[in-house]
Amino acid sequence: MNMTRTSDAWSVMERFYAAEAAYVAAGGFGRADYAPVAALLDPEVVLHQAPGLPFTGTGEWRGHAGMERFLAAFSRTWESMEFLEQRHWGDEDTVVVRNRVRFRARATGREVDTLIVQLITVRDGRMLECHPFYWDPRAVAAACDT
Repeated sequence: MNMTRTSDAWSVMERFYAAEAAYVAAGGFGRADYAPVAALLDPEVVLHQAPGLPFTGTGEWRGHAGMERFLAAFSRTWESMEFLEQRHWGDEDTVVVRNRVRFRARATGREVDTLIVQLITVRDGRMLECHPFYWDPRAVAAACDT
């Protein structure tokens, strides 16, 4: 499904993924500019992360401050993230994205190529809620083990 409007869910997520990858590549919290990421987040944003991954913390991250804390933990874990393939289905306010992503861990230098499926809701051109589902959470965690 190809969407072209700048406010539909997929267009918002394309911009978010680019901002997120740039934030991680620049070193994350204290080194990178969070404003491009924050501009794509609803003030009431909620990220629901699965337990057991090195960057999930409590599993639920709320608001701009919560997302900034999540991305700080995420960027401490990963040196880089590369979107290898993305497929998406949805409409103006909801999108399901199948991401094939390659991460490189900061602590080990190991790479992991994995699938993540995300159910995302967008409101007024910004991400409101995200539920990511990792295909192989054990491989993701193993890449970070020192």
